Amino acid sequence: MRLLTRAYDTVLYAMASVAAAMLIWLMVSIVISVLMRNAGFQPYAWLFTSSEYAVLYLTMLGAPWLVREKGHVHIELVTATLPAAMQRLVSRGVALACVGVSLILAWKGLELVLTNIARNDYDVRAYYFPRWMLTISFPICFSLMAVEFARFVFGKELLHSGQAGVHE
Repeated sequence: MRLLTRAYDTVLYAMASVAAAMLIWLMVSIVISVLMRNAGFQPYAWLFTSSEYAVLYLTMLGAPWLVREKGHVHIELVTATLPAAMQRLVSRGVALACVGVSLILAWKGLELVLTNIARNDYDVRAYYFPRWMLTISFPICFSLMAVEFARFVFGKELLHSGQAGVHE
């Protein structure tokens, strides 16, 4: 079990690292594109396409790690006013709802990937790119988000801190 947990953590942090690298690439590609335009050149088509793909992948690949780190935006005005026992109940209930939504989105994402494969769909921009290679991130990342939210349902730690305001 410990080996499985370490492998899972490695995958999660590797995905977050790839997302971080894509964020850097997004910045670099935009700067290059703007500089090329200002110099009177037409930016490469793959430059724009790669930045569009990076936006999708960095969002999806970084999301499970953000759940683990409680990095998603949520407002704790209501939970902060509740008694401790009720805070735990509400926080675990919200996390459970997030597990359900994540699993539904993972399922629908898998259906989309299978449809893309069955139809042999391509994203046609600068290059012909198999669409399933874009949509495969949905079932994978939403499944991992469900696992991370489930840790707040069944684990010791709660999703909500019980304190209103900014805590950074």
